[in-house]
Amino acid sequence: MIEHFPFLLILLVVIVLLIMLANRIRVAYPVLLVVAGLLISFIPGIPVLRIDPELIFIIFLPPLLYEAAWAISWKELWRWRRIIGSFAFVVVFLTALSVALVANAFIPGFTVSPR
Repeated sequence: MIEHFPFLLILLVVIVLLIMLANRIRVAYPVLLVVAGLLISFIPGIPVLRIDPELIFIIFLPPLLYEAAWAISWKELWRWRRIIGSFAFVVVFLTALSVALVANAFIPGFTVSPR
């Protein structure tokens, strides 16, 4: 991990600059971060970083949720409650159902039944 320290430092600077750019052009910063991540992934010679998926939940998710909780407008949340509720329940259910059906159709031995 220490051999990747200069790369991680440069990556951190790029992230901060992208967040500043997103605030300046009034775009949600996760959009710019995703686009930049995709572009960086195509650069040859970039070191491969392996992160334990459990660390994502411990290190990265709490600060994101904390920032989102402070930035939320309760009036806007109440105004868009039906759409937010439909995405929170209906769309998640339909996505899980479609993934299960596609996996059942294309993965040999995969069944939807809870045996």
